[in-house]
Amino acid sequence: MNFDFKRMMKFEHNVGDNEKKYRLYGGLALIAVSVFTAQIALLLIGLVLVATGFMGWCPAYSGLGKNTCCPAATEETPTTTEAGSGDQE
Repeated sequence: MNFDFKRMMKFEHNVGDNEKKYRLYGGLALIAVSVFTAQIALLLIGLVLVATGFMGWCPAYSGLGKNTCCPAATEETPTTTEAGSGDQE
């Protein structure tokens, strides 16, 4: 598995809706925990999770070529007229 730095800089959405929600909630939880425990590492990880969840783009996913967006949204769906619904005369 190769890491592609050129692909990493394209800034295409590669984080799906469910994962955005999980990143935001997890990041906010880590930020809250870091406030009470004074852990800088938890604060930084929480901030990164919130930022990637808000933007919908993860640089690590881009470099690895991973995409968790819904594939149905990116593919073209055929219309009912193309499917040959059958014309009755």
